[in-house]
Parts: sequence; structure tokens; C-alpha cells
Amino acid sequence: MLKEFKDFIMTGNVVEFAVAVIMAGAIGAVVKGFVDNIVMPVVGHFSGGMDFAQLKIVLDEAIVNAEGAITTPENAIMWGSWVNTIVNLIIVGLVMFLIVKAYNKTKKPVEEAPAEPAGPSQEDLLAEIRDLLKK
Repeated sequence: MLKEFKDFIMTGNVVEFAVAVIMAGAIGAVVKGFVDNIVMPVVGHFSGGMDFAQLKIVLDEAIVNAEGAITTPENAIMWGSWVNTIVNLIIVGLVMFLIVKAYNKTKKPVEEAPAEPAGPSQEDLLAEIRDLLKK
């Protein structure tokens, strides 16, 4: 059973999948940083200086006691953060599309094997046998 597990883990598909998962996580982190630190500040600048990550709909205000400590935190729908996530998704999709497109350009087209020359048809063979039998 241990040998079967080792054979399974060492197959190309499992190793390639593991590399793909690790690379996807790294690409996701890079894209998230790009969106949060570059794209969204530019979008916020052109939309009146708003920070999308802070946009929310407050359902319940935070409750603060006499000392100024928050006893019950605010309950809010963070829709601006969701907008950032959608932008992340679009950029990750674009990056993956470009990677796959570049990869497909590097693959050489598979050349088909030359077609075998067509042999005589069944009728030709039967006619030849008939002629041989006549002799």
C-alpha cells in the first residue's frame, strides 16, 4: 500500500497539480496586492477620492460604553470590499487567459501522419481474383 501511494504521488499529474495550486496561490497574492495597492487607489481617485475597501452599509452601529470601549462591534455589509474582490477576479481571469494564450502559442501544431496510399477497392480485388480464376 505504501508503494502504491508513492507511485501515485510521484505521477506527473499529481506533481503538476501541486505546482499549479502553489502557483495559483502566489499569482492570487500578487494580483490582490496589485488590485488593493495600485488599481483601487486609482479608481478611488477618479471616483472622488473614496476608498472602496471602506464602503459599507451599516446594519447596527457599534455600542460604546462610558469609558469609550466598544462593547458590541458594528455590524455592516462591506460591499466595497466585495467590489475589490470582483476586480481581483477579473484581473486573475485576464492574467490566466494571457498565460494560457502564450502557452498555446509555444505548442507546435501536431502534424498528422501522411495518409497511406489508397489501395485497390474491394471490387478491384474481386475482379482480379475472378480474372485469375478464369486463367
